Amino acid sequence: MEFQNIVNNINDGKIYQIKTINKLINIKNDFFLEKVFNNLKKRKLFEILKYNQNIKNRINININDYKEFCENYSSIEIELKLVDDKYGKFINFKKENEIYYHIYFDNNKQEIKRNYINQNEKINIIKILINYQVNSLEELFYNCAFIETIYFKKFFRNNITNMSYMFFRCFSLKELNIQNFITKNVINMDHMFFDCSSLKELNLNNFITNNVNNMYSMFCNCWLLEKLNLNNFITNNVTKMSYMFDKCSSLKELFIDNFNTNKVNNMSYMFNKCSSLIKLNLKNFNTKNVTSMDHMFFECSSLKELNLNNFNTTNVNYMTYMFHKCSSLKELNLSNFNTNNVINMSYMFCECSSLEKLNLDNFNTNNVTNMYYMFCDCSSLKELIFNNFNFKNVTYMRGMFSGCSNDLIMKVKSLYKNIKKEAFEK
Repeated sequence: MEFQNIVNNINDGKIYQIKTINKLINIKNDFFLEKVFNNLKKRKLFEILKYNQNIKNRINININDYKEFCENYSSIEIELKLVDDKYGKFINFKKENEIYYHIYFDNNKQEIKRNYINQNEKINIIKILINYQVNSLEELFYNCAFIETIYFKKFFRNNITNMSYMFFRCFSLKELNIQNFITKNVINMDHMFFDCSSLKELNLNNFITNNVNNMYSMFCNCWLLEKLNLNNFITNNVTKMSYMFDKCSSLKELFIDNFNTNKVNNMSYMFNKCSSLIKLNLKNFNTKNVTSMDHMFFECSSLKELNLNNFNTTNVNYMTYMFHKCSSLKELNLSNFNTNNVINMSYMFCECSSLEKLNLDNFNTNNVTNMYYMFCDCSSLKELIFNNFNFKNVTYMRGMFSGCSNDLIMKVKSLYKNIKKEAFEK
């Protein structure tokens, strides 16, 4: 009778993992237990048998049973290739018995145990099957520095919500096939490709990012990446974009024309050291909620075109190092900048050595306390208009005009008697 009740509950979809295990243990007849197992398998509840050792031994479940189950229902299948003659972890187990990853090498029937990689045996190709209940792939390949290729053969899962740190510091990764990813329910992608420093290309055309709210450091330190097309990205809900492309030093083309940044509150270091970028069109950026832009374009040394015409900087507090070492910029239109709340402008235009004219007449500097080396080494600057600058609260002014042409320094000295002597010192 107990057996029949369990079978009926399975068929009616009323069976639950924790409550059911105890009932299954109470089944004395192994023949009946085997029947229950077959029903559970059909109902996608096989893992309650697989992860109860007592039951597993009684009905002799082998790994191929689970492999077949995963292939039919989990719909995530990954193949890896390791760097030749190197060993290291190839996947992260966060909480075994809660997150179920099953791993096979060379596509044979043997399952790799958690400590297999430490047995000093060489693995070439690895296959990973992920239980259908897993809803987070956070840190899946975290610090897996010896993986050269990752190929997602199947990815038909809608329940994944977290991909943060997923490929974090996969230094050796050269090929990453994620074109069939389903990301429509993902809310977190921060640090997703952080330090994937061997990747030269990345196809994210099929990414759906409607629900993502965090892209912090998403591509940071992808040094070899040359082109990135994110025009399909919908970023309406993103609040964090700081460090997003930080140190993408080989990036020559970046397509972010459709970015909606209405909710973003921090853009510091966003394009920091993108030293190969020649142009950057940010005309659609809405920055009304951004409070920090420090180091935003730091060392974008090849940048010749930068459109900031629609920037709203009303709430920005920090513009430190914002354009520092943008040495190829000849012009910069900041006529829409509102600096009422800015407190720090140190090094803001330092080493913009090609800049010839700069009109900052709209700048309100009443709250600025630091202008340290603000125009340092702007050696080509012939015309600097800042008639409304207020220096009353500026505490740090050293080197503000050091390295500028003598003609410019003379003009500044004649017009602004209250500028401290230290502003012209190195």
